[in-house]
Amino acid sequence: QVQLVESGGGLVQAGGSLRLSCVASGSFFSRDTMGWYRQAPGKPRELVATIATDGNSTYADSVKGRFTVSGDSGKNTVNLLMNSLKPEDTAVYYCLADVRDYVHLGLWRYWGQGTQVTVSS
Repeated sequence: QVQLVESGGGLVQAGGSLRLSCVASGSFFSRDTMGWYRQAPGKPRELVATIATDGNSTYADSVKGRFTVSGDSGKNTVNLLMNSLKPEDTAVYYCLADVRDYVHLGLWRYWGQGTQVTVSS
């Protein structure tokens, strides 16, 4: 089994910054992409940012220039630095990791439990 543990959410005023972190642990023998999605109340889960093991990153248009995703492949961690936060960034943020483990055939996506980010105006 694979576990993803997130940290760093909280309440911040508009214009402020937060840093989210996620660590993947458990029984897997390799991993590919890690990253973040978010889900606001009444809305579907949406991509925020992902980073592959080769360092290539992908961002949602709504966060480009404000958020930075980074990772440490040796430690199976991914971080999300969020600057210039807006009230519309308020959501539960979920960490993801695509891994090859001993349970599933091929690449499998695991999710964290989520961490709340609230931006006040």
